[in-house]
Amino acid sequence: MSIGIVFSGGGVRGAAHIGVIKALEEYDIFPTHISGTSAGAIVGAFYANGINWDDILEFFKATPLFHIKNYAQGKPGFIDTEKLYKAFIKFFPEDNFDALKKALFVTATDVVKGTLKFFSAGELIRPVLASACFPGVFTPMKIDGSFYIDGGVLNNFPIEPLKMYCDKVIGSYVSPLKNITVHELKHSYTVMYRAHKIREAHEAVHKFSYCDALIFPQTLENYGTFDMKSIDEIFDLGYNEAKKILSGFKRQLLKE
Repeated sequence: MSIGIVFSGGGVRGAAHIGVIKALEEYDIFPTHISGTSAGAIVGAFYANGINWDDILEFFKATPLFHIKNYAQGKPGFIDTEKLYKAFIKFFPEDNFDALKKALFVTATDVVKGTLKFFSAGELIRPVLASACFPGVFTPMKIDGSFYIDGGVLNNFPIEPLKMYCDKVIGSYVSPLKNITVHELKHSYTVMYRAHKIREAHEAVHKFSYCDALIFPQTLENYGTFDMKSIDEIFDLGYNEAKKILSGFKRQLLKE
C-alpha cells in the first residue's frame, strides 16, 4: 500500500511537521510519497532523504537564517536565499531528487509568470529553497532562467500529486487562520496580510476531505511565522496532535 503525506507551509510552525514524523515512526507508518510547500518542502526533503526527526529539528533550531552574513545586497528581499545553499548541501551531497529515499514533490511560484510549478526531478536544493522564499523577506530563487518564490502563494497544501500515486493520504497542516478582532487591522499591510491568509486557508480547507487522516493543531494560531524561540513548543504540538490522529489511522490500516 502506498501512503502519501502532505506538509503545508507555515514558517517556523513547520516544526510541527517534525513532531508528526516522530509520531509516524512510533506507529510504524512509513509514507512512500511526500508533497510539501515552503517549510513543508524543507521538512519533506529531509524526511525523504532518510534524515532522523531529531536531526531535522536541530537543523531548524541551529540554522541562523537571519544572520547578518545572509543579508541581501542589491536584491529584492532582506535575506539572500542563495546564501542558504551551503546549509543544505551537507545534508544533500548529491543535490538531486533521484538520490532521495522517498518520492518528493515541492511547489514554487514563478513570480514573473504568476504560475505554480511542481518540482520532482533534477536539482533538489534550489527548488526546495525557492519553495520557502517568503515574499519580501527572502530573495527570489533563479532556476533555469525563471524566478521563484514561496509555493504557498498559490498552493499551501499541495495534495494533488499524492492523489495520483497513493492509496492513502495523510495531511499535516500547520497554518491555521488566526482569530482576530477588527482592532488588530490597524494598518494597510495588516489588512493585506490578512487577505492573503484568508485566501490561503480557504483553498486549503477544501482539500482536507481528500485526506484519510488530517493532523491540524489549531493552537498553532498562537505562534508567528518567524517565532524561532518557540520551536520546541511547536514541535510538541505537532507530535501530540499526530499521536491522537494516527492511533485511529493505524487501526484503519490494520483492518484493511
